[in-house]
Amino acid sequence: MEHILIIEDEKDVNKILTQTLRNNGYETVSLYNGLNVTQILLDRQFDMVLLDLMLPYKSGDEVLKDIRSISDIPVIIISAKDMVRTKVDLLAAGADDYITKPFDLEEMAARVASNIRRYNTNDIVKTVSYKELVADMEAKIITINGQNLQLTAKEYQMFELLIKYPNKVFSKANLYETIWREEYLGDDNVIKTHISNIRNKIKANSSEEYIETVWGLGYRLAK
Repeated sequence: MEHILIIEDEKDVNKILTQTLRNNGYETVSLYNGLNVTQILLDRQFDMVLLDLMLPYKSGDEVLKDIRSISDIPVIIISAKDMVRTKVDLLAAGADDYITKPFDLEEMAARVASNIRRYNTNDIVKTVSYKELVADMEAKIITINGQNLQLTAKEYQMFELLIKYPNKVFSKANLYETIWREEYLGDDNVIKTHISNIRNKIKANSSEEYIETVWGLGYRLAK
């Protein structure tokens, strides 16, 4: 059974979304503001997010950026904003679909089903190849030139994150809070040590560069 996170501050709208989705066989969890969304996604397994734009404390577009920093889960925007530019910008920022209020509940349920189905179909691809690297996301194994990198759990999680989002620059705070699930207090020795260890293990098997330091910003997969 698929689990859907509903982020909508209007209680009546949130309630009717919840009822409709549960009637269609989904499990739901409701939030009423944009706070702590990434932590909830890290703590629990969801198959989709329904995201309102006009949220208290943190706007929907900011929440979308937060979600995309840790996950490629399908996100459907639900908003009263009907401007084409808004839709284009949000789709470019990583939203998978956009529904304008007021909306038809049957259409909403159909879009949810369609996006989950498409995501699950795409998710069959579990292997990523890059330069001399092959990452098996299901087996949690990364090889370079056919040699298995003997990574610790944290090293693997860090390297996998860079591989899954090759165009994103991850700050030390991004990496620490995503992997350790604790607040980053500014001590970057842990991140530096793990990055250094990964690089040393790569060098034992390849002369290629795989982790690039973007000075003043963080790290990303080397171009």
